[in-house]
Amino acid sequence: MTESRNVILFSTADWDAPYWTNKQHTARHLAALGFQVLYIESPGLRAPSFNRKDFGRILRRINRSIRAPQMVESRLWTLSTVTIPFKHHWKSIRMINQGCIRRLLRRFVKRHGFSEPIIWTYHPFVFESLAGLDYSKLIYHSVDDLSAIPGIDRTGFLAEEQRLVSHADVVFTTSETLRLKYLPSNSNTFYMPNVVDLEHFGRARKKGVLPKDLAAVPEPRIGFLGVLSDFKVDFSLVLDVVRRRPDWHWIFIGEEREGQMNPLKKDLTRQANTHFLGYKPYSALPEYLRGISVGTLPLHINEYTRSMFPMKYYEYLASGIPVVSTPLEFTRYHGDGLEVAGDAEAYVHAIARQLLRGRLSDEEVIKVVGNSTWNSRIASMLECIGIRS
Repeated sequence: MTESRNVILFSTADWDAPYWTNKQHTARHLAALGFQVLYIESPGLRAPSFNRKDFGRILRRINRSIRAPQMVESRLWTLSTVTIPFKHHWKSIRMINQGCIRRLLRRFVKRHGFSEPIIWTYHPFVFESLAGLDYSKLIYHSVDDLSAIPGIDRTGFLAEEQRLVSHADVVFTTSETLRLKYLPSNSNTFYMPNVVDLEHFGRARKKGVLPKDLAAVPEPRIGFLGVLSDFKVDFSLVLDVVRRRPDWHWIFIGEEREGQMNPLKKDLTRQANTHFLGYKPYSALPEYLRGISVGTLPLHINEYTRSMFPMKYYEYLASGIPVVSTPLEFTRYHGDGLEVAGDAEAYVHAIARQLLRGRLSDEEVIKVVGNSTWNSRIASMLECIGIRS
């Protein structure tokens, strides 16, 4: 059988989502290696809330669904569908949602010659979509414990996930906890931690003019990069640290998501040494990270974060920024350039030590990041699947 160079990727995020994660990067790097990739945008795994953001997203999805698949980059298409965004474990809902996707898939595969594609999915609700499709491999790429996200139908998700894991040819996880969870059901389960675009974030280690909104903030600047979700970020810890050291200025780059707000964030905005700069595009992040002294991961330890491997960890390091994190699982396996602290007093001391040690040199960055780059990881994954890169 000829080795397939076609991939159908089922994502949990839209292609143009403001915060790019594994899904978009994996699709782009596979396309760069010569694979033809169909990127199927998120089916909406959690029930929508009655807010403007979710309503706007539904309207955009309806508008997109009437279009043909769009070629967004060379060898890379996106497909958007309208689905019923709740009760995914109900057989009737699965049949409706995945039946719509199945019809669109058959049309695309026939038109573009996607023979025996590799199915690469980030969520488990796919089987009815694949009925009648002659695919070569089934890959499950688990980057977080999605069942622990507020609003997810946990019972239905776990049941369908178990079905997928037991049928998948290969399972990839970004944490050791997830690997051990799936291993009893699939011996071809591999731990593939998150990685970084070293060249992109390496721009932060080069001299340059800082953005005006950042340059206006005094040093030292303590940074947090990412979504300000209340079930992820420990706002109580951050507020305590902020108050203990008013001479340190905290930079927050990212937005709150509706439905994931914390009242303590308002208290943070009232502090003279906190600065919320909002969302910044991926292309601009190195310019902002150039002016950060210490990068932070002040995250809750809960059912969701326990299995997290934050992409920000290597993005900070590749930018030359030392890191302070709460004791997430990944900190047990990574130590260079990292301080770990579980309470406010320890967090203050850890930041102080990182300020004293200073930014990482180019040589230290290369040593710490090593092969934790997208090119290396995609090559390793394809090897596990049995495909030449």
